[in-house]
Amino acid sequence: MKRPDKRVVTIVILLLACLLPFVANNYWLDVATLALLYIVLGQGLNVVVGYAGLLDLGFAAFFAVGAYTTGILMTAYGWSFWLTLPVAALFGAIIGIVIGAPTLRLRSDYLAIVTLGFGEIIRILAINLEITGSASGIYGIPKPTIGGYVLSGQKDFYFAILILAILAVIAVSRLGNSRLGRAWAYIREDEDAAEAMGINRIKTKLLAYMIGAVIGCLGGSIFAVKMSAIAPLSFSFMQSIMILLAVVLGGLGSISGVAIGAVLIVALPEALRFADDWRYLIFGLALIVMMIYRPQGIWPARYEAEQPAEADEHAVRDKNMSA
Repeated sequence: MKRPDKRVVTIVILLLACLLPFVANNYWLDVATLALLYIVLGQGLNVVVGYAGLLDLGFAAFFAVGAYTTGILMTAYGWSFWLTLPVAALFGAIIGIVIGAPTLRLRSDYLAIVTLGFGEIIRILAINLEITGSASGIYGIPKPTIGGYVLSGQKDFYFAILILAILAVIAVSRLGNSRLGRAWAYIREDEDAAEAMGINRIKTKLLAYMIGAVIGCLGGSIFAVKMSAIAPLSFSFMQSIMILLAVVLGGLGSISGVAIGAVLIVALPEALRFADDWRYLIFGLALIVMMIYRPQGIWPARYEAEQPAEADEHAVRDKNMSA
């Protein structure tokens, strides 16, 4: 069966996304906005985990850095939201270098432990530093403006985060198809073989970590102005797990899969509210069943989900080349 054209599917999804605020009530619009934010964060972590194969258990730290950078600059120094975005991205890149340079030489479980510790360090600093508002956080963050128009309504932030999600998807997709993306794939599959081919594995992994950090910080910045208040509780270890879950559930290295995974982890618990206290148990069981019967993810990356006809075609081509 001929698969639908990818561009047509993309256009239809975008049209539905643009129409959603006009048909959904405020509750589901807020859920959809949160799902879009998770798509942004998931794409950032997808670069680190899906493309480069680096297990990161502290990604919420970059989310926190972006949120606190924007919150502090806007409340304490009167900056415009749009001016805080490049500063937040720069801080994310710098922290990515500072943390990644000495730790990315580690592999697998050791790297996961270090990133977990980094995430907890950022959260504890936010609790104890006066500039971050200590445990109470930062309140009264102004809403962003475009000209004389103030972005304050749910629809405003829905479309703002939708644009950020589209930009994140485009950027991550282009990176995955670039020379750098192929280098990440080689490192993910076999670091030693990649290094033998002339790829600087430390530098290449560091670039993945930096890019993921920048996307995470931008997501944190827009989260801060949407909520108007931020606190350390919003950037806990569980937040990192939820973002990682979106990537793994959707499919490592898959742009569409991560988007689907992000929507599911946000929408499914809300759809199960009728089950009251049982909803998270049902949600957890559904995830377990999913991982047992679909370990590669809902929508795996192309190299993991090659169609049988395409596989036969490649096999014939390889056979002819060897002959």
